Amino acid sequence: MSRKSKLIDKLLREPKDFSYRELVTLLQHFGYYELKKGITSGSRRAFVNQKTMHILRLHKPHPQNHLKPYQLKEVIYELRKFGYI
Repeated sequence: MSRKSKLIDKLLREPKDFSYRELVTLLQHFGYYELKKGITSGSRRAFVNQKTMHILRLHKPHPQNHLKPYQLKEVIYELRKFGYI
């Protein structure tokens, strides 16, 4: 099973320990890149798909590095909507 497949399976289980780094890795597999809005963007992040120009916006978690349940649900919804999972 590839790393991408493992990350998709983990995401769909909606675990409490899904890290921000794992999300970035998974989104990069689908053609997204992380967009930071300058020096003062704070924790706001946008991920833009290079082909579709779809934008996925969320806050980078802090101080913990794990995504909240509502963030996982939003990511799953958006990836399903565009047919990635």
